[in-house]
Amino acid sequence: MKKNIILVAAFLVSFIGISQDKNKEINVLLEKTVSKKTVAGVTAGYSVEGKTIGLSAAGYADIKAKKKFQLETLVRMGSIAKPMTALAVMQLVEQGLLNLDAPIQTYIPDYPKHSKINITTRHLLSHTSGIPGYKDGRESNTIVNYPTLYSALDLFKNRDLLFEPGTQYSYTSYGYTILGVIIERVSGLTFEEYMHKNIWNKAEMTNTGIEKFGAKMDNKSELYTRNNGKGKAKIAKENNLSNRIPGGGFYTTVSDMLKFGNAVINNIFVKESTLNIMRQHHSLEKENNAYGFGWFLYAPKPNEGAIIGHPGGQTGNTALLFIVPSKKVVSVILANTSRAQSIIDPIANELLNLSLACSAKN
Repeated sequence: MKKNIILVAAFLVSFIGISQDKNKEINVLLEKTVSKKTVAGVTAGYSVEGKTIGLSAAGYADIKAKKKFQLETLVRMGSIAKPMTALAVMQLVEQGLLNLDAPIQTYIPDYPKHSKINITTRHLLSHTSGIPGYKDGRESNTIVNYPTLYSALDLFKNRDLLFEPGTQYSYTSYGYTILGVIIERVSGLTFEEYMHKNIWNKAEMTNTGIEKFGAKMDNKSELYTRNNGKGKAKIAKENNLSNRIPGGGFYTTVSDMLKFGNAVINNIFVKESTLNIMRQHHSLEKENNAYGFGWFLYAPKPNEGAIIGHPGGQTGNTALLFIVPSKKVVSVILANTSRAQSIIDPIANELLNLSLACSAKN
């Protein structure tokens, strides 16, 4: 997905009053997204100091069957997978098993070398490797199945780099596919096994996992999209995410995402000092929001990185996660409709403002 331009006003505005009924307050926001049928289903919530303050859902998980979108509905998270994968990488760095600045051929010896400058894990985490993204819409919406992450490398590993590694920024999910292979080589586990053991289980995320193409799950939402980002939500064809699993191949629920955010804040995955490294501006990006290791860095300077998070956008998904470590605030919104950023992003910002207002009152 392309990088969204998120304008976070939470640090710049004054807050006046907080609703007594948080769930109803959130529901009012969500109903705006589904009332015109431009988004099929959506769920959102926020927590302060580890306590869930509000949760709500609106719309449909399946319009044709009139199946309501519930808090427990499983939905794609898109690129919010990237900070999870980045945290997994940094766990291995903490253990001394992975060197951020070693050539990736240290871990994947047969990966082609295209440049005088070696691609490193640091470059992959920060989207400065020069590895291109999807060639076109057909490649993004592929139904081709790759049985392993290593086999998925064949799709792009021989393509020319966009630039010398470390000299520019270009967002790409394929870089995170490589990171998934590196995790497997270093840990001795499959990527799925590693994520369950070291990320999802540690945060008690019992409803998060890797999506399998064609697999039917009773509680999973249908996929919807908007044609060219306009009009009403329509059913979308399922695409195969096996070429991008570490960068966008997970499903989840709103409650699990709040658990994830709070685990980040409470240093369940990595040390605070490691998270601080991830929150530094590594991307060389000069415009809009900067990028660290797996995190977009929000809020204007000098507070850059005071708010971290990630958007998600793919077939059947528009989402946005915000985490404010200093305030112990987490907010998240997940929709089952793609090409809906213009609708979801403003609601996500309102939700963040509500959570920060609640934090200020505590």
